Amino acid sequence: MEFSFPSYQLSPLYHYLLPSPALFSNQLLPENHVNWTQTPEAHVYSADLPGVRKEEIKVEVEDSRYLIIRTEAIDDSTKPAMDFKRKFRLPGSIDIDGISAKYEDGVLTLTVPRTFRRGGFYIDPADVPDRVEVLARAA
Repeated sequence: MEFSFPSYQLSPLYHYLLPSPALFSNQLLPENHVNWTQTPEAHVYSADLPGVRKEEIKVEVEDSRYLIIRTEAIDDSTKPAMDFKRKFRLPGSIDIDGISAKYEDGVLTLTVPRTFRRGGFYIDPADVPDRVEVLARAA
């Protein structure tokens, strides 16, 4: 299963119809895509970040529930090539400590591995007594 979160750009026609183009500037709208793909082993997020240096990308997990991808200046004298921030709710049953990131050719790829926990419980036959007493009957 794959989802793509497209960018939205206003057509030049809308600039003539809107009262003030500054209210709906193209800089306020996302300029790139973030794709989410699930595999049996992991959730994979892929973000297009052309022109951004590896050192300017920050990936964080907030409250063990949200994945945040953003760009940030390295120091006060520089500015990233692109302002970018996306926040995603993480699915359940994932391994937060196993999250990995790779940045190649302007594409950031995050892999969030799934954890597999079996539901239910196991009763060891050695723990069951030989004789079971009935304390009360069901009504």
